[in-house]
Amino acid sequence: MNSKPTLLQRLQTTAPLLPRAQQQVVAVLLDDPHRALSMSVDALAAMARVSMPTIMRTARQLGYAGVREFKLALAQDLARVTPVHRSVNLEDGTSDIVQKILGGAAASVTGLQEQLSVQTLERAAHLLASAQRIDCYSVGSTSAFMANDLQSRLFRLGRTAHAFHDTHLQLISAASLGPSGVAVAISHVGRMPFLLEAVRFAQSQGATVIAITQPGTVLAELADVTIGVSVPADAVMRVGVEAYIAHLLVIELLMVLVLKVLGPQAAQQLTQLRSVLQDHGQDSDQHPAVDWAWSSVERSAQP
Repeated sequence: MNSKPTLLQRLQTTAPLLPRAQQQVVAVLLDDPHRALSMSVDALAAMARVSMPTIMRTARQLGYAGVREFKLALAQDLARVTPVHRSVNLEDGTSDIVQKILGGAAASVTGLQEQLSVQTLERAAHLLASAQRIDCYSVGSTSAFMANDLQSRLFRLGRTAHAFHDTHLQLISAASLGPSGVAVAISHVGRMPFLLEAVRFAQSQGATVIAITQPGTVLAELADVTIGVSVPADAVMRVGVEAYIAHLLVIELLMVLVLKVLGPQAAQQLTQLRSVLQDHGQDSDQHPAVDWAWSSVERSAQP
């Protein structure tokens, strides 16, 4: 049985049938698909010497809804032949690896800007700013870090927030949130059974659910507000570093928007918290306990 042709093979066979401008786009893609994957639409258009709409038309000609969908397919195609990273081969030199990994991360960040809905972010921020209690649910080590980070930052803004990774505690949380509460479910995979159970139960009690996950997942469809995050699949980990970075950026955006909704008083509170921490030697090296721990050589080196 013949195996299904890869996207790169399709590009090679389809190129001669395309209009001249689209052939130029395909030529750039085939010349260095890893580099093309990390480029923005305008940079790709400039390299192919075509207009930006031509890039979109090329993606649609190949059967994709847009450039983002085409790039995701290309990334998955490349990941099948690169077991280390979606764009890295074992034969690559260190400089190539640095360029490919950081370039891929930069492209994912650029793609995130195109994906996110301003209206969805604003709605989520208003819900977080007005909720009586916010409980953050997660499954797995990466999502657990995100939930902890979100809880900590909400807490600094004066919000009553908790982070739960244990399925038992998630159900207890869901049973007690009620209509004035918000559950934030963080899962890139978006189909973990225990997390979905907690989300459904929280909704049955009247709570609102905000999800940070991939579009089209069960969690995305279930949530009241979904912040969709799509990044190319990782060749090694189920939740790769690009998803990790994208989720952190979503949390950063939400926290700034929540601060904006809460107003000057919240900003003043953050300034006060920073001052308190510095005065008590937290986030600072100017503290007696730290000074005592230094050797005489280290102390003399201080300005």
